[in-house]
Amino acid sequence: MLPTPLIERIAALQLVLKETPTVRVMWEGLDLHAKLEGQNPVGSLKDRPALWVLKRAAERGELHEGSTIVESSSGNFASALATYAKLLGLKFIPVIDPNITPGYESFLERTCEQVVKVTERDDMGGYLKTRLNKVRELCGTIQGAFWPNQYGNPDVVEAHYWLTGEEIRRTFQRLDYVFVGVSTGGTIAGVSRRLKEVFPSIRVVAVDAQGSVIFGGAAGKRFIPGIGASVRPELVNHALIDDVVLVPEYETVQCCRELLLQHNLLVGGSSGSCFAAVKRYLPRFRELPAPPTVLFMCADRGTAYLDTIFSPSWTARFS
Repeated sequence: MLPTPLIERIAALQLVLKETPTVRVMWEGLDLHAKLEGQNPVGSLKDRPALWVLKRAAERGELHEGSTIVESSSGNFASALATYAKLLGLKFIPVIDPNITPGYESFLERTCEQVVKVTERDDMGGYLKTRLNKVRELCGTIQGAFWPNQYGNPDVVEAHYWLTGEEIRRTFQRLDYVFVGVSTGGTIAGVSRRLKEVFPSIRVVAVDAQGSVIFGGAAGKRFIPGIGASVRPELVNHALIDDVVLVPEYETVQCCRELLLQHNLLVGGSSGSCFAAVKRYLPRFRELPAPPTVLFMCADRGTAYLDTIFSPSWTARFS
């Protein structure tokens, strides 16, 4: 079958996805590195699966010129879809909740004709179930609706296997630990499967938020988007995980500020959580015969969190 104009436009857009930098984070007795996914064109690691999912859907005939994309997101995936949908001439309706940062919400309101914001918490204290129910409702009433389903679409895993995981593979000759924040499960599933193939002894550490139920923790209110969930996403079952670290949100805030003030990295909430998890592992690292090579994922830039994580008035709730 010959490629359609939509497939050709998506292929052209894929050229904007360049390799993101991995930088050394100075820490005595540890070979520590951060992968800065905020350097993707729209600003997060969600750029990769957003475009990949659209490509695969168009190739299968599930996405057409007149399609309307509908998706639940805490910010990053919606921002990537909004940008790429605009460039492809497609309509996009994001379904968001009150935990979205003001910057992301403002961006979506200016790039999408319609933004749907749910305000009712689900039975687990979060908003994910409410958002997903709204997505299903919209898809049932909109002709030509396409739901990327970032929580259950194997194309998301494939994107992180071939793009994110493969980039990491090319960067390191040796890698002992990788710390990955978990929300939809797609990143850790794709990255873990690729890295386990080339570094069989690598330890994959899943980083989650206290109050998230992904790994069986007690459900609770959470305020920092981009990490954790009030349901266990299907894609987590595809990940090869060796350990899980639950990080309270006050530690996330502290570590985001530490990364900025001491290491000159302005990164978002899940990045701070991953750094906090690395710090919790320091006693184990010191027991090893040689300093391990450790990578932690920085999923997005910190600019979207200036009014939240980096705002003293907003973070007073964690005092």
